[in-house]
Amino acid sequence: MAEFGKKAYTLEDPYVVENPYLINPLCALVLFKTDASVAPTVTIKGKRFAREDMSHTFAAGTTHMLPILGLYADFANTVVISLPDGSSKAITIKTAAVPADVCKCTSISTSADYLQDNFMFLTPAGKNQPTAYDYKGDIRWFLTENTMFDIKRAQNGNILTGSSRFCRMPYNSTGLVELNMLGKIHKEFRLPGNYHHDQFEMEDGNLLILTQDFHRDTCEDMCVLVDRNTGEILKSWDYKTFLPQDVAGSGSQDPHDWFHNNAVWYDKPTHSLTFSGRHQDAIVNINYDTSELNWIVGDPEGWPQEMVDKYFFTPVGDVENFDWQYEQHACLITPEGDVMCFDNGQYRAKKKENYITNPENFSRGVRYRIDTKKMEIEQVWQYGKERGQEFFSAYICNVEYYADGHYMIHSGGIGMENGYASDKLGAFLSSADPTAEIRSVTVEEKDGIVLYEMETEGNFYRAEKLTIYHDGDNAIFGAGQLLGNLDVTPEFDTVAEAEEVEEQPDVWHNIIIEEDEDRFVFHGKFEPGTLVMICMEGKEENHQYFVNTSAVFHLAMCSGAFLEDDDRDVKMNISKEGLQGRFHIKLVINEKKYDTGISVYCP
Repeated sequence: MAEFGKKAYTLEDPYVVENPYLINPLCALVLFKTDASVAPTVTIKGKRFAREDMSHTFAAGTTHMLPILGLYADFANTVVISLPDGSSKAITIKTAAVPADVCKCTSISTSADYLQDNFMFLTPAGKNQPTAYDYKGDIRWFLTENTMFDIKRAQNGNILTGSSRFCRMPYNSTGLVELNMLGKIHKEFRLPGNYHHDQFEMEDGNLLILTQDFHRDTCEDMCVLVDRNTGEILKSWDYKTFLPQDVAGSGSQDPHDWFHNNAVWYDKPTHSLTFSGRHQDAIVNINYDTSELNWIVGDPEGWPQEMVDKYFFTPVGDVENFDWQYEQHACLITPEGDVMCFDNGQYRAKKKENYITNPENFSRGVRYRIDTKKMEIEQVWQYGKERGQEFFSAYICNVEYYADGHYMIHSGGIGMENGYASDKLGAFLSSADPTAEIRSVTVEEKDGIVLYEMETEGNFYRAEKLTIYHDGDNAIFGAGQLLGNLDVTPEFDTVAEAEEVEEQPDVWHNIIIEEDEDRFVFHGKFEPGTLVMICMEGKEENHQYFVNTSAVFHLAMCSGAFLEDDDRDVKMNISKEGLQGRFHIKLVINEKKYDTGISVYCP
């Protein structure tokens, strides 16, 4: 903006900034002024013919700060800016090739008339990047930062997604971020229990965000309502208050991750919240105000009989073709009050002796009609069962409801080995393995007819069909906001006895300390079982943190973004919350205590 103010930039000689926020290589900003108040139109010319042109008209004004979005990669893009008086300016923006870690589209079947100006946005489940594809499968948007979990458009036109800032394994980030399509972060909503999996914007703009309490022995079993303007937690829901933790577990359940909440949905007509619990094979609905349990959709086997009698449904209709959902994702309530989800189908049974192997299994989108008075359930639609193992995703994925009979089904976790559905989650398969195949398939169906199908490399957590432009107008500038707060990182009471030495740790340990405004992250490499402690020594107080170097196996890995290729690589987040002053960082490795020479300041 300082540069923009140095001279009188005009339509004929505009100020052009490519990739202004550094994380979106397929965008630019064009800034200029006009004497009269006019409404400019931006047209990104198509690569092949005029039907591919994409135009957006901005609000009238005299100062114009126009986002240029949806550029083609590795291409000399022509961007035309036109004014109502007929004057125009053509600008050429040459973009670089897409990096190797951005997954390509391998096949697509649709039409420009069907997809129109929409792109299909896919959010990563591994070390790939958030990416958007047009009707030909061309990449038209991607971020070089691996944001976490789903992308959802907010009412103001910005997008909501997880922060790329690592906080806790396996995939917890500091919070939810609100950013625009250029890549500018307007707000980050930090949470003591971090962010995972999903969020939902309420009518008043406040945000339902999935989280947890790290100071107890379970995870992924809480939801909070966060004030959009302050980041304050206004209300919280603890699933332990309305569900037992030791019954009816899925094949992936363990005592720590007993529910594994991967979706939240607010239904205004019933003023209720619906949660998807992968590790109980259950979609549960509660009263928003009281947390009272209303109903559960899922296989009743293994649940207490008193709960089955009160909260579960009896199948009706075509019961021979009825299937319960297992280890499902992305529940939603349709305007008609039906329940939809992506039925991953992992194990497809409650008892181990009845488990179905992945090559014999299927995944699907499914819609159930429920009668909460009669407690009856009818399966009224499904897509995917007929495709068998080639559409099977043991984890992640979603469905979208556009209208009655018009749906999207995203099977984003397909992993094959030697031509068969793998027993491993895609996050644990290697793309370098010639016997492994990792891919995603996204389908849109209307009235039983497939109108869109795209296959890409890599696994993707969810898909969202969005226009890249929204009703929002000129770019909005100003400092981003860090709202809310992280928790106080637990300390280790006992200080390890160690000899203070003059030398530095062996370079093999690859010690890196990464500092942010609100925390720092310790990185290092250690053999499993090595005793490692971080000691922060200050004038007034000292703090000690134990670094876990044990190998950890995760039964659920909905995003592998933070996984290391080498199991000996570890990282630990330490919040500045609760710390004050300047601290020198020392490091205990087994019997030796090293002075790193690094200090951090916590205001």
